[in-house]
Amino acid sequence: MSGRGKQGGKTQAKAKTRSSWAMLQFPVGRVHRLLQKGNYASGHLQIAVRNDEEINKLLGGVTITQGGVLRNIQSVLLPKKTESAKSAKSK
Repeated sequence: MSGRGKQGGKTQAKAKTRSSWAMLQFPVGRVHRLLQKGNYASGHLQIAVRNDEEINKLLGGVTITQGGVLRNIQSVLLPKKTESAKSAKSK
């Protein structure tokens, strides 16, 4: 015979989820759906990319249009934690 048909050939691979393809531990279906709709602001992408260490390294030289500037508050300007607040959290 010519070798066509269902007798020979490759076996079908087991289905993989989008999470396992992306090598992530959490479901990504909802995120994928929201990204497909396109209802997200450039500023939100900028914040997400710059706050994530690995993605920031990957997209370090990329300029996100209309992304804005990340807020940087000097640690001197932040309120100081008091001893009573620290002891209340440890209890």
